[in-house]
Amino acid sequence: MLRLAMMMIYASVGFILFKKRFLTNDGTKELGKLLLYIILPCAILRSYIIERTPEMTQGLATSFLLAAICAVLAIIVAKVVYRGRSPIEEFGAAFSNAGFIGIPLVTSVLGEEAVCFAAAFVAVLCILQFSYGVFLMTGSKSAISLKKIVTLPVVISFLIGVAIYFLPFKIPVFFTEILSTVADMNAPIAMLTVGVYFAQVSIKDMLTKADVYWVSAVRLLLIPALTGVLLWALPIGSSTMKLVVLIQAAAPIGSSISVFAQLYDRDYKTAVEEVVLTMFLSVLTMPVVIGVFEKLL
Repeated sequence: MLRLAMMMIYASVGFILFKKRFLTNDGTKELGKLLLYIILPCAILRSYIIERTPEMTQGLATSFLLAAICAVLAIIVAKVVYRGRSPIEEFGAAFSNAGFIGIPLVTSVLGEEAVCFAAAFVAVLCILQFSYGVFLMTGSKSAISLKKIVTLPVVISFLIGVAIYFLPFKIPVFFTEILSTVADMNAPIAMLTVGVYFAQVSIKDMLTKADVYWVSAVRLLLIPALTGVLLWALPIGSSTMKLVVLIQAAAPIGSSISVFAQLYDRDYKTAVEEVVLTMFLSVLTMPVVIGVFEKLL
């Protein structure tokens, strides 16, 4: 709860900076590139600089499997709820902000050593966004680019991170410290951009749209609850690993939806409203979801 409150403070700073014109839309786009190409990859790389043991190796493989299962579950639930009627809402419900929000929360709740499990979820989510997500937005399989998928910074950093994990020697401490310092920028800068989104939204319009509340309920309550039940029923994975996946599955709508909406001429305004509302509602829903399932997993 405290970590989420801190994130709201960061978002408030972004809101004020935009309103005072110290931060522009162009500046926000540059921050987004910094997050995608530098900060999040550094967080992923840092998470794999850990001691290699048979138990940890098995855990990393299991975490990837759990991430894939739960990510597909979210897509199926979104598909059943929306049945292709609203690509923006379906995309928002299916894909959480597992990287920019999920990883800082995992670090806060479970410690930095648990981030390696979170990295798998982020990689899986990015692959699905640029494959199924692109198809959802365009309605065309030809729009999917394998080249784009394999060259995603998150996917590349995930693969390099796994390779680092298997290296027969230790990475120098100064390199690890550099990665940690950059990775710590994840939450503040990500939330600054959310604050800018909030500054561009009409609160009155957002709060009077039933569709935005509905997608918030699906993303923040229905999917996390079903994910929690599924994780509880699955006989694989440790409690820590399952809690990592649950935290990421319970995260609000990813800000990437606004990027996809602009790129594929979808309703950008609605996309931003979904990001903003789920972000603020998640302060209430995530502690409840995590609290309910924490003792069961």
